[in-house]
Amino acid sequence: MDFNKSQTIYMQIADHISEQILTGQLSAGDKIPSVREMATSIAVNPNTVMRTYTYLQEQSIIFNKRGIGYFVSETALHKTRAMKKEAFIQKYLPEFFKSMDLLDIKFEDLKTIYADYTKSKSN
Repeated sequence: MDFNKSQTIYMQIADHISEQILTGQLSAGDKIPSVREMATSIAVNPNTVMRTYTYLQEQSIIFNKRGIGYFVSETALHKTRAMKKEAFIQKYLPEFFKSMDLLDIKFEDLKTIYADYTKSKSN
């Protein structure tokens, strides 16, 4: 994993796991790597991974079966999508709208661009 300095490492790991849930790479009931396995695979301190797992547990995205490991919760997809959607609306849309205004991009322009994007994705 490549880390950037603009966000804490534990949140970047949480984002990585969330993305795996959103893309279907991880599904409800799937076991995720242990704290030690994850720490070793991405070369971070196990305490950082533990902080990530604690955060994801608090969000009800993963759960711990004591002595067995961590698993993706039944509500993980819904909770992750809701959490990421709210973050997108709060963090990225204001800057996006500002750029639209500065560049004189209209909403109608976006509809066309988005339609082209979705067509290219389905091909």
